Amino acid sequence: MLSKVNIAPGIDKETTNYGAEGRWIDCTNVRFRAQLPEKIGGWTKLVAPKICGVVRAQKTWYSTAGVRFMAIGTDRKLYVYSEGVVSDITPTRIQSTLSGPFTANGTATITVAHTNHEATEGDFVTYSGATALNGADFNAEYEITSIVDANSYTITHTGNVSSGTGGGTVTATYQLNVGSPTSSFGFGWGTATWNAGSWNTARTSSAIFVEATYWSFDILGEDLFAIRNNGALYRWDLSGGVATPAQLVTQAPGTSRFLLITNGQFVLCLGTEETIGTPGTQNNMLIRWSAQRDYTSWTFTSLRENASGSDQVQEGSKIMAAARSRGSVLVWTDASLNILTLIGGDAVFSLQQVGSSCGAVSPFCWAEVNGVSYWMSQTAFYIFDGSVKKLDCTVQSYVFDDLDTTSQVQVYAGINVDFNEVTWFYPSKGSTVINRSVTYNYLEDVWYTNTGFARTAWSDRGVYSNPFASRYYPNDLPTNETIRGITAGASQLYRHEDGLNDDGGAMTCSLTSGDIDIEDGDQVYHISRVIPDFKSLAGTINVGLNFLNYPTSTTPRNFNSNVTPTTKHFSVRGRGRQSNIVLTSNALDSNWRFGTFRYDITPDGSR
Repeated sequence: MLSKVNIAPGIDKETTNYGAEGRWIDCTNVRFRAQLPEKIGGWTKLVAPKICGVVRAQKTWYSTAGVRFMAIGTDRKLYVYSEGVVSDITPTRIQSTLSGPFTANGTATITVAHTNHEATEGDFVTYSGATALNGADFNAEYEITSIVDANSYTITHTGNVSSGTGGGTVTATYQLNVGSPTSSFGFGWGTATWNAGSWNTARTSSAIFVEATYWSFDILGEDLFAIRNNGALYRWDLSGGVATPAQLVTQAPGTSRFLLITNGQFVLCLGTEETIGTPGTQNNMLIRWSAQRDYTSWTFTSLRENASGSDQVQEGSKIMAAARSRGSVLVWTDASLNILTLIGGDAVFSLQQVGSSCGAVSPFCWAEVNGVSYWMSQTAFYIFDGSVKKLDCTVQSYVFDDLDTTSQVQVYAGINVDFNEVTWFYPSKGSTVINRSVTYNYLEDVWYTNTGFARTAWSDRGVYSNPFASRYYPNDLPTNETIRGITAGASQLYRHEDGLNDDGGAMTCSLTSGDIDIEDGDQVYHISRVIPDFKSLAGTINVGLNFLNYPTSTTPRNFNSNVTPTTKHFSVRGRGRQSNIVLTSNALDSNWRFGTFRYDITPDGSR
């Protein structure tokens, strides 16, 4: 007789393989749609070159002329993408005139003299106006190789340069100091009080936490506003040209965790300075807003002239995230959810706490769909639809037991509205970069995980017709621009839901079920034939079947068969009370959607 194999949608990792009877327990590059599992859409390169650093934020928007843009912030640079071109718009830190600064010693290592340069290793500097030194031209962008002292550093030239000193009168343009690619606890110089311990000896422990670098973006008019965490506010004026660096907003607070612009066009700096221009007064729980429609005005004079002001969140140790929602601004700390609402009058804004013990795990761990906000805390997933609710999650222990708590500030949530998905990309335990993802289908209330889908930032379709995402390659060199002495660490920008493949190569997919009772599981059955059921099957998919008598059986009988669009059934020689199914595909242009299998079974006579 024929016996149907019914498997419910979603992944269940909260129980045993047998406890997940009738459920799937693992998958890679698979989603669930209309209750059925299927291979996810493919991706292709948005642009061929890789950009410098690990992408930590993306923002898409239209100019007033209808031109599409995407801001891209990495730990090392700030970029803008438009019409197939990625331009470096990293702010300039200083520009100095140097006299004969280059010293060569017969190798590619060049020492550069610059009094009080305030550069750090890995910073970027561009020289112009230099005369050749022993045939070497230094008019180019360099990554700083090492810091010698406060008045000199080294760069790496394209080849060996004969010993000598010179270069004439040189203009040196330094970009914003690079940030940290990872989160870590600080050790050694600069992480303890002056003269603590022995000189040049690393500390064995530290309570100083160095947060991985991230950017926050928002748009006012058609211009981009940006803050790198614990940094200043910058504005990129589109009218200045695509390749023009973002400019410092000198009137704004100089130290903030991130920014947001309200629907009423107030610029918010969150986790910012109590005294503007004094970094030592940074308060991680303080919100400060500019005058309405005036990002240069931050000092209150009168309600009529200037409605700037500030307020402080109460529960938590630092503001973690903020988002426009339901006509207000949601503000998450590491412990609470709060609502900032424009009310006018003397107060301007009202700040109200609406949730406790539900803080955000990172600045980009939230996503909003149809007025409902979804986010990831340190221990669970939540929604806000007028009140805070904890989401039931069938993979909760799997995710949070595996989440790396040191690197969790990197967690990034992305929406794929066409498939009703919110996906959280996160670093697994021991990883310093994102390498896992977990997805919630909010219409069908199912969860699924993915170990093959690491993306550090995500933008849903809207401005562009496809979702865009970034993947980090720590061992690859950037190729978007020519930078001498550049070190490894680059990101590739991808267009998603584009075809069926992994950037022109085969995509590996897998799906594994829990142990499924054959009939009621009371009797041993002999299985002689399987009738597969696939929709949209293209290419070949391998079907693996395991038959066992007990959940603890260590030697199940295994069978594998390749299924194609013409396969009506295939023979097996199985025997057991339970079975599980393993689907794998890794062929170019393959596609599939799983339906309902049927087994041809006969009683074996054993119980």
